[in-house]
Amino acid sequence: MTTPALLPLSGRRIPTLSPGASSFPHHRATLRLSEKFILLLILSAFITLCFGAFFFLPDNSKHKRFDLGLEDVLIPHIEPGKEGRHSGGQEESLRDKIRADHERALQEAKEKLRKSKEELRAEIQTEKTKVAEDLKKKDGPKPLPPVPMPKLVGINDGDPGDPDVKEKRDKIREMMKHAWDSYRQYGWGHNELKPIAKKGHSTNIFGNSQMGATIVDALDTLYIMGLHDEFKDGQEWIEQNLDFSVNAEVSVFEVNIRFIGGLLAAYYLSGQEVFKVKAVQLAEKLLPAFNTPTGIPWAMVNLKSGVGHNWGWASAGSSILAEFGTLHMEFVHLTYLTGNPAYYQKVMHIRKLLLHSLNHTSVGGLGDSFYEYLLKAWLMSDKTDTEARKTYDDAIEAIERHLIRKSNGGLTFIGEWKNGHLERKMGHLTCFAGGMFALGADGSPDDKAGHYLQLGAEIAHTCHESYDRTVLKLGPEAFKFDSGLEAVAVRQNEKYYILRPEVIETYWYMWRFTHDPKYRQWGWEAAQAIDKYCRVSGGFSGVKDVYSSNPTYDDVQQSFFLAETLKYLYLLFSSDELLPLENWVFNTEAHPLPVLHLGNLTLPGSQDQR
Repeated sequence: MTTPALLPLSGRRIPTLSPGASSFPHHRATLRLSEKFILLLILSAFITLCFGAFFFLPDNSKHKRFDLGLEDVLIPHIEPGKEGRHSGGQEESLRDKIRADHERALQEAKEKLRKSKEELRAEIQTEKTKVAEDLKKKDGPKPLPPVPMPKLVGINDGDPGDPDVKEKRDKIREMMKHAWDSYRQYGWGHNELKPIAKKGHSTNIFGNSQMGATIVDALDTLYIMGLHDEFKDGQEWIEQNLDFSVNAEVSVFEVNIRFIGGLLAAYYLSGQEVFKVKAVQLAEKLLPAFNTPTGIPWAMVNLKSGVGHNWGWASAGSSILAEFGTLHMEFVHLTYLTGNPAYYQKVMHIRKLLLHSLNHTSVGGLGDSFYEYLLKAWLMSDKTDTEARKTYDDAIEAIERHLIRKSNGGLTFIGEWKNGHLERKMGHLTCFAGGMFALGADGSPDDKAGHYLQLGAEIAHTCHESYDRTVLKLGPEAFKFDSGLEAVAVRQNEKYYILRPEVIETYWYMWRFTHDPKYRQWGWEAAQAIDKYCRVSGGFSGVKDVYSSNPTYDDVQQSFFLAETLKYLYLLFSSDELLPLENWVFNTEAHPLPVLHLGNLTLPGSQDQR
């Protein structure tokens, strides 16, 4: 005979049958019915007790410590001055009500017991869904305050007029459609695309999440190209699927420039509220990254837990200038659109710290966009943020003094300061600086506008040479200026091209400011090379060696190819009326944000910073 095991339960010991013990199967059905009947009796008594307590306990406000929002439902309304003087008819009415409620609850319970397991599960699931939806409505995002829409100029068309130029622009549009359609077919919802394998792709900057980075990154490009059906598909995916409550570690920098920047640009261009709402939802998920001793955000943050950390490969776990210094544009717009000063205050705090502690100068991948954002903060403020402009001017003066050199062959390049000496190597990423110098020329101190426009032209020429000296006419990741080699990659791991936009970006800015036809010619050379050597049936892929006539593909269609490379090419062959630089400022992922002509308006929190 099996001995019952004894387990504690609320201070009592009850017998439980161990495995293999008899459970009296011939009495099982009878026991179940008895249990159900007892449960019904207990439920009925409980309901009667609850209703009786609510109706007959004295109404004393001093005992009410928690407002549960039940008064209108459960407590009868009593006219002032009549408390405690219920007539006999009223009491009888209350008893009838309690009896009726009791009978109804009992009847509902009996009906539940007659239903099958499947019916009960379906009912439970329906109730759970309803409760979840009610909670979502209750706890969902609060409506954002109405704010005046910035002046939006030149958000479509941009017909160049010249048939030859228009033909080139149409070709860029076709390339965009091929890239998008391939992603739509093979990688939809994934962050990026593997065009050879024809499946989705992601990298560690997005954690393990599938947040449709290519969709968000490409929206504004689709819009300005007039690909409105494709834009609508992307919008529908975002409305139905883009969820930031995921247990994923993401790069604060990359998510800001690609997602928040992309969503804000899509909102301003299309006026669709969903993009603004999603941008704010994501921004709220990034704010915990700023909970650090210094206020400088972690490089990575878990969107669900808010826990952050820095990149393991960064020196001593330190923060990277280009990352935490490249938040200003998006965060200022977030404060403008929401009225929440936190975003503005976070980035102004970072600037304040940097003004007192900058001691490392780089225009490459670790510092590039920080200087760019100083200039663009000034432009976006309608040239009122003079602190940003002065800081930019000081930084550019230092860069020119310490990093910019001429090669023996007369090529102007920007080196990298490492370990106390200047390395005579320039990265593809640094080629954006030509456009930055041109963009910042107007407003330069000491009448240096012409000088900086010329400097931009020299950088553009050097970067074009890095393309022209390869077999594929596509630029390497980095190129040297020593040992008799100029604008040429030496190491194998620097010979790849991953569809980067920086050289074409500089061509576009130089075209806008000079209208020198060589920039359109150079851009067309690059577009033809991309279409010839990077295009595959499943999209566009980077190549591993631009000096090889038979290159190997890296099998990645980067989201920035659609966001930046193709957008800058399209703008290069469009008229200046499309997204004019007097009204729009492009973030470092090429997402256009409008200049804030604030006039007498003041951003919430800006007074505190001053």
